[in-house]
Amino acid sequence: MCGIVGYIGKQNASSILLEGLKRLEYRGYDSAGMAVHQGGGLKTIKKIGRVDNLVSAANGQKFSGHLGISHTRWATHGGVTDANAHPHLSTDGTLALAHNGVIENYQNIKRFLLEQGYTFSSQTDSEVLVNLISYHYDKETCPADIRLVESVRKALKHVEGTFGIAVVCKDSPGQLIGARRGSPLIVGIGDGEHLLASDVAAVISRTQNVVYLKDNEIVALSPDNFTISTINLQDVSPIISTVDWSIEDAELGGHAHYMEKEILEQPVSLENTMRGRFSDDGSTANFGGLNLSSQEWRQIDRLVFCACGTAWHACLVAEYLIERFARIPVEVEYASEFRYRNAPLEKNTLVFVVSQSGETIDTLAALREAQRKGFRTLAITNVVGSTIAREADGGIYQHVGPEIGVASTKAFTSQLLLSAMIALYLGRLRDMSYTDGLALVSAFKSVPQLVDRILDQNDRIHDIAARYADYEDMLFLGRQSMFPIALEGALKLKEISYIHAEGYPAAEMKHGPIALISDRCPSVFLAPHAETFQKVLSNIQEIKARKGKVIAVASESDPFPDDLADELILLPDAHEALQPILATIPVQLLSYHIAVRRGCDVDKPRNLAKSVTVE
Repeated sequence: MCGIVGYIGKQNASSILLEGLKRLEYRGYDSAGMAVHQGGGLKTIKKIGRVDNLVSAANGQKFSGHLGISHTRWATHGGVTDANAHPHLSTDGTLALAHNGVIENYQNIKRFLLEQGYTFSSQTDSEVLVNLISYHYDKETCPADIRLVESVRKALKHVEGTFGIAVVCKDSPGQLIGARRGSPLIVGIGDGEHLLASDVAAVISRTQNVVYLKDNEIVALSPDNFTISTINLQDVSPIISTVDWSIEDAELGGHAHYMEKEILEQPVSLENTMRGRFSDDGSTANFGGLNLSSQEWRQIDRLVFCACGTAWHACLVAEYLIERFARIPVEVEYASEFRYRNAPLEKNTLVFVVSQSGETIDTLAALREAQRKGFRTLAITNVVGSTIAREADGGIYQHVGPEIGVASTKAFTSQLLLSAMIALYLGRLRDMSYTDGLALVSAFKSVPQLVDRILDQNDRIHDIAARYADYEDMLFLGRQSMFPIALEGALKLKEISYIHAEGYPAAEMKHGPIALISDRCPSVFLAPHAETFQKVLSNIQEIKARKGKVIAVASESDPFPDDLADELILLPDAHEALQPILATIPVQLLSYHIAVRRGCDVDKPRNLAKSVTVE
C-alpha cells in the first residue's frame, strides 16, 4: 500500500526521492517523509497530507546529499501525525528506516528495547524495527563495510510479519540496504546509481532495468554495485528484467485524471489483452504461459477463483462464463477468507488467483495456501515480475500497461475479457463446436470497436451524472452475469464519490432492498439483451411504482418502454460473453463524472490504496 523510494548515486537524492514519491501517490497514503545523508548525519523531514506538503517544506531547506530514503505512509499502527510518518530514526539518530508491512510481534520487541534504554517518539511498529536494527548495529563487531547489512539481517530474524524496508546509516554514506518479506521491493539499476522502490513507477524515469526481490532477500546497494543474499546468508544471483512500458505510459497525457485516461484507453488495452492469443484457424484462444497440456486440462473437474475487491467481481463473471461455455463447476472465494478456511477441495481442482498488481497480500497468501495443499495454481495479473506472477505455476499477463488510478477500470475489463477467453479455451477442449468457437473469436475481435461506440456517449453520460450527483444512496441491479457488474458499479461509486451504493441481483430486490426505494434513492439497472430481460422490466416496474428513479443500461435492439426509465443508456448488440465488458463502461463513466461533480479526488480517494499489501 505505502510507497518506498531509496536512492544512492551521484545526483541530488532529494529531488529524485520526491519525484519518486509523486509517482507513487496512487498507492494510497496519508503522510510522507524523507531522510537524506548529508553533513555526516541524517537530515529528515516529515509531513502529514499530500506529497506536495512535503515538497513545499523541503523547498525551504537545503538538501544536497547523494543517499536517501523516502516514504508515503498509510496508517496502520498509530494515527496520522508527523511523528508517525516515515522515515523513522533510531534513538541515537544513527539509522533511518522506511517500512511497508506490519511487524506482528512489535510489542514484545518494544518491551525488550525499552529495557535496554531505547526511547520511542511514535506509536508505530516501524520505529520498533529501526531500533532493533540499531541494537544489533551497536553490538556488531564485523568489518565496517558489512556491519550495516549484518545488523539488518540479524534484526529481521526476530521479526514476525511482513516488511519491505529501506535502511540508511550516518556511518555508511556509500550504502543503501533493502529487504522484503510479503511486501514488494524492487532494485532499479542505473548508470552510476541504484534505486530501491516498492513500485516500478517510482524508478521508470531513471531506468527500465530492475530486479524484483523475493521474500527473505536482502540487497546491499552502492552507486556502482549491488549484492543480494537471503536472510540466512545464501548468495543470490540476480535476474535483471526490463520493464515493458515507459514513463510516457504513466503520464496524464492531457486528461483531467488518470481514471478518465484509463477509461478512455480501454479499446487499446482490450486489443492488447487479445493480441496473439487466438489460434490460426480462429476457433479458440491460445495462452502460452498456462503450463498445462490439453490432457491435464481435461482432468480438471473444478476451478476455484480467489481474488479481492474489483478482481473478485471479475471472478464472479468468470464463474458465469466458464460454467456456461465450458461446463466446468467454478467456485469464487474471497482470497482473505480462503486462506483461513479449511474447505474440502477435490484432488482435480485447479486454483486461479487474480490480482492486477500481483502483490495483493491476501491473494498471494491464498495462492501459497493452495500450493501448500498440493493444488496446481494459475494467475491473472498485469505486472510482469510481480510476486504472484513468479510464484504461480503458470498464468496470463493482462498487458494493459500501468494503471495509476486507484479505482480499477481498464484492468477490470481486461480481466473480464480474459475470463471469457478462458471459457472459450476450456469449452473448445470439451464440447464446444468449431462453429461456436469461430463465432466467439469473431465476437472478441469486435470488442474494441464496440467499446469505442459506448465511449462516444461520454458527453451524454456526463449530463446524466450531473442530475444524480447530489444523491447519497444508489442501488445497482442486474441478473446473471450482470449481477457482478452491479456489484462493481456500486463499488466504483462508493470508492470515488463516497455515495452509499449497493449491488444486488435484480430479483433479490424484493427480499429487502426494496425498502430503501424512494425518490431519493435512484436505481441503476443493467439490462442488456438476455432471456431474463422481461423479468428485469418487471423489477423496474416495481421501482417506478414506488416513485424510484431509474437509470437503465439496455441493448439497442430491445424495445425498452419509453416511460419506464428516467435515463436510458444503450449498448450495441453483442454476443452474451461480451455483455459484462460493455455494461461496465457506462457505470465507470457514471461513477467518474458523479465524483468529479462532487469535487472528489478521483485518482486518490480517501482511505484507499491501489495495491493492498497489508492484511
